[in-house]
Amino acid sequence: MIRRLEKTDHEACFQLLKTRSAENLFIIGDIEAYGYEQDFQKLWGEFNEDGELIAVLLKYEKSYIPYAAGSFNAVGFAEIISNDPDFTMMSGIKHITEKIEPYINRTLKRKRQTYYAKCKSLNSDVKDVDCSIVQQAFPSDAEALVKLLHSVPEFSDASMTVESKRRGLQDGTSRSYFIIEDEKMVSTASTAAENSLSAMVVAVATLENYKKKGYATKCMVKLCNDLLREGKELCLFYDNPAAGAIYKRIGFEHIGFWMMYTYN
Repeated sequence: MIRRLEKTDHEACFQLLKTRSAENLFIIGDIEAYGYEQDFQKLWGEFNEDGELIAVLLKYEKSYIPYAAGSFNAVGFAEIISNDPDFTMMSGIKHITEKIEPYINRTLKRKRQTYYAKCKSLNSDVKDVDCSIVQQAFPSDAEALVKLLHSVPEFSDASMTVESKRRGLQDGTSRSYFIIEDEKMVSTASTAAENSLSAMVVAVATLENYKKKGYATKCMVKLCNDLLREGKELCLFYDNPAAGAIYKRIGFEHIGFWMMYTYN
């Protein structure tokens, strides 16, 4: 049986989601931020014959994210999505979204696949990395952080603004770490979409003339150490397998593919 979830379902919902808190980063964060009764956010749950919650479907504005611990009613979730006139996007772990995709009654415009990895602990060979030169950013550092990222080719076209960066640092949904050399920021790593159980690592970057000094590793190790001590799982997306090798050395493990679908 599939039905809308309400506040009274919160405990059961989180019991299911927290078993894979990294995989459910976005669903957990949106529930913590906005709850179950917003016009722009809705949640559905599938219950088995014993009344146990086995799958969750989140709608946030025009986008949907499904999660299921095992087999679930993919056709039922697809019907909910297809019947929404505002629907334009779906994202989620590949082995879940690929079950729903064939039943969505919309024209697929674009599909993107990225690697998805999570970290529960650091590898022993990086735990002793000296991170004494790494600083944690304050909201007042937002302008310098954005300037650094826009100076790195991979992020030159990113839509980040000083205002959004400052807001994330202020409200706790993001944190950033950086290294100063020659009186300027030269390397950084950040989180995004932080919630009580997990966080996503983003914007790992180093200026070209300061690469191969281990600065990005230092920023990552400091960031990961701080969040892991708080009991949070870390996750990240990446496209480049070479980058994946670097993350694996730190302690990230491949957990599948994250899919993003855009529909007309």
